[in-house]
Amino acid sequence: MHIKYSSVLYLIIQKFSKEIFNSFKINIINYPTLSSLAFAIYRTVFIKDFKIPKITGELYNFIKKGFTGGAVDVYKPYGKNIYRYDVNSLYPFIMKNFPMPVNKPIFMEGDLSEFNLNQFAFMEVEVQAPKNLNIPFLQTRIINKKGSQITVSPLGNWTGIYTSNEIKKAMELGYNFKFLRAVIFETENIFNDFVDYFYNIKKNSDKNTSEYTISKFILNSLSGRFALEPYLEKHIITDNSNLLDLATKFSINNVIKLGKDKILVSYILDKDNYNKFNNSNISIPISANITANARIWMYQFKNEDLFYSDTDSIDTSRLLNPKFIGLELGKMKLEYIFKEAIYLAPKAYGAKYSNFELIKIKGSKNLVSFEDLKTLLTKNNKLEINQEKWIKDISKGNIAIHKDIYTLMVTDNKRKLIYNNNQFIDTKPLILKNGKLLD
Repeated sequence: MHIKYSSVLYLIIQKFSKEIFNSFKINIINYPTLSSLAFAIYRTVFIKDFKIPKITGELYNFIKKGFTGGAVDVYKPYGKNIYRYDVNSLYPFIMKNFPMPVNKPIFMEGDLSEFNLNQFAFMEVEVQAPKNLNIPFLQTRIINKKGSQITVSPLGNWTGIYTSNEIKKAMELGYNFKFLRAVIFETENIFNDFVDYFYNIKKNSDKNTSEYTISKFILNSLSGRFALEPYLEKHIITDNSNLLDLATKFSINNVIKLGKDKILVSYILDKDNYNKFNNSNISIPISANITANARIWMYQFKNEDLFYSDTDSIDTSRLLNPKFIGLELGKMKLEYIFKEAIYLAPKAYGAKYSNFELIKIKGSKNLVSFEDLKTLLTKNNKLEINQEKWIKDISKGNIAIHKDIYTLMVTDNKRKLIYNNNQFIDTKPLILKNGKLLD
């Protein structure tokens, strides 16, 4: 019996829709993304009387400057007998176990030398990092040598915005601060019931069941929903002749030619109209606090035996203390034991384990071999990989397939590369002076 893929997809969506409606009386048709569905479930069933802060305008911009994700870095490029550990549901663990900002914030500036760091706040500070850290803790955004903005964990000095929890942790490591401004919040545990409900379903379901998959997706989709941009993008199909007029009224984000003098313009309203069309169901302090506390939690596993880190995983040559290992929320699990591993750049690595090779190259669809990656440890070596690239053509209503060349090589975007006899052997932190990258 031959079943079309479209029929299978319809049956999957139908079952998913039925299970969500039976559990929460929510119609998934009204929610186009998993994050919006997770948010609807939270607001409908679990939110209770929590006063989640709705932040827009200058306060949104202030906190957004301090909002960064997980630390993804290469520390050592090559090793043997490497242990890959993953955290069991890192963000849900943080959501359950760390208080979140609630109610209306209080803004303070001036002399904050006596500020009580036991209060929760987002603080703008002048940072002086200790000189002896090989794996710095605090992240900041910089402009790299190519003119792109990237997130790094450097040494040196700069100005940034961090949570009071991050600042307390950094002080333990020897960082010094001058406090400039603070946005203070009350805190409360607001996600306990939500996380418990879906994690219990996930924990008690077989991995091949829809219950497991649905609970996993819902559990992992909520945290980022609070960090949506407050001002929704709008779109219009118009003539080329109207583009200049639109540009004088709105902030143009993108223009796509549709043919026959027609264009698709994506834009946001000017500041005078923001309040009329803003997406108010967001809370950047929630998402920023989740990612900040996740970085604090992961830092305890970072030591001189670390080779690579991702948001919720580490590759290390040292076995972790058994107290961190388990099936519970937030515990580590040993995912792989690599016989050999090579780390070229964030999201670009390869490893051998058992009789298999694990190759992860972000942006490349064609796999290369572990031995190919090994050649890149020699200075200035590179691999050119031929691959297909799919490009959408809205004006023709199709997808064109083009041949593309992907160049793979070691990058020094996030840490300084150390060579010995032209062989890549180690990395060191980048150094900033007044927020600028030193050569």
